[in-house]
Amino acid sequence: MGLFNINCNSGKLLCDKNQYKETSLWEKIKLNFYLVICSECRSYTSKNVKLTKTLKKKQFINVSASEKDVLKQRLQEQLNAQK
Repeated sequence: MGLFNINCNSGKLLCDKNQYKETSLWEKIKLNFYLVICSECRSYTSKNVKLTKTLKKKQFINVSASEKDVLKQRLQEQLNAQK
């Protein structure tokens, strides 16, 4: 691609790096230029942004192995009851 020397693989990589604020100014310029001409990478970037925003809104909790086993057992009991 001449001056910017970028393709979809490097565009997606730059998109991922940009999500985590790891891109240089030159990489941001290349990415933004490439997003103008590549609809596949624009779509990938859009989905990536939505995913990141969604994950930031969610509150995740950790459960212990014993709690996980209890949840699995309850789920299995409910599945068996539906049969």
